[in-house]
Amino acid sequence: MQRRDFLLTSAALAAGTMWPASRAMAAFNPSPADGWRTFEVTHRVEVLEPRGATRVWLPLPSMQEQDWIRPMGNLWQGSAGSAHILNDRDRGVDMLFAEWDAGEKPVLEVTSRIATRDRAIDLAHAGRATPLSASAQRRYTRATKLLPTGGIVRENALEITRQAKTDQDKARAIYEWVVDNTARNPKTRGCGLGDIRFMLETGDLSGKCADLNSLYVGLARAAGLPARDVYGIRVADSRFGYKSLGKSGDISKAQHCRAEVWLSGHGWVPVDPADVRKVMLEEPPGGRSLTDDMVADARKRLFGSWEMNWLAYNTAHDLPLPGSRNVTLPFLMYPQAETADGMVDSLDASSFSYRITSKEITAA
Repeated sequence: MQRRDFLLTSAALAAGTMWPASRAMAAFNPSPADGWRTFEVTHRVEVLEPRGATRVWLPLPSMQEQDWIRPMGNLWQGSAGSAHILNDRDRGVDMLFAEWDAGEKPVLEVTSRIATRDRAIDLAHAGRATPLSASAQRRYTRATKLLPTGGIVRENALEITRQAKTDQDKARAIYEWVVDNTARNPKTRGCGLGDIRFMLETGDLSGKCADLNSLYVGLARAAGLPARDVYGIRVADSRFGYKSLGKSGDISKAQHCRAEVWLSGHGWVPVDPADVRKVMLEEPPGGRSLTDDMVADARKRLFGSWEMNWLAYNTAHDLPLPGSRNVTLPFLMYPQAETADGMVDSLDASSFSYRITSKEITAA
């Protein structure tokens, strides 16, 4: 166990035990009258070809933001000999870690309850956002393995923001550039990797959300703006008419990475240039142009607001998996498993089966 990076928040969890993210969140009673919606999201995983000891890591709702997302607790059941909640406080990640001995059948089910509320920032009027701490400023402007902030990334960031006079101007210039110059590639596995240096060096600016929104985050950091990817999953259909920007019921393939940029006077501002490109490619009848009315509406909406039919897991990059054999993930958005043969491909259903479902508990 890599204890220097993680705190074991419970020595052991009894199956069937509900545990809250915090006492305050457990006591929270979301009101539909105030715009809150409550969801239950269930992960059921099974390692189909276990060899030797088997380990599984599942992302849990980790973000607690008073205005738009509040984890309300988790419940697990399954065959695991041991299960623990692990919390990396530096990276802001909660996960469930379970282990099985050789010969045991690895099956695990976790249900998480969350409350969400749509976000919209009035960028025309600055508020009184609490300034970022020095440690948060460093964390959200530093380079990561796949998000360098020097070289070609910085060169592009400086060129894109060359005429920007304020941080908000910089943030918007980068957003508009990403929307104009990228493309959604339906053949990309999963949500992509977010290797932005490779994207810029090759000129291939296509991919999915973890590529396009990571490009935004990397360029913003290189321009001196705190920014972060937010890894999560869609949990409900869109109420704004976008068939491509929602998923309910079986959400096993509905993972989605978003982005935020920090602006003085506003705090964390939600952005999602990747979803603009998703609307262009996938919104019926498909193949829409940048001048299409629905695309233009999404483009305007997705700088400064998010529809919260989506669960935010965490904002972590370069995440070491505790208890693994020295494995570091670029991000934790999918269930992960390891056997004696090594890490299991989380996108290969022949060896690692999982089903993720969502259910709304209260109507909006």
